[in-house]
Amino acid sequence: MGVTLQIRDVPEDVHQKLKKRAEVSGKSLSQYVREMLERNASRPTTEEFLARLATREPVKLSEPSEVLVRKLRDHGE
Repeated sequence: MGVTLQIRDVPEDVHQKLKKRAEVSGKSLSQYVREMLERNASRPTTEEFLARLATREPVKLSEPSEVLVRKLRDHGE
């Protein structure tokens, strides 16, 4: 079972938009917002992405990338 999260001072217009979107998608407001939070939490932040990227080895290409892209485009691949 999950934990309870209470959010205070949500602007009325935001609440109404979320409530309407939940209704249109056939979900309760709680379910709709929970799924939004789950999607957001599953994606890395910019800082997390950059930290992960910094651990990778640079790619060494045989030719400049623009030449390789042109070759792929010209050969229809």
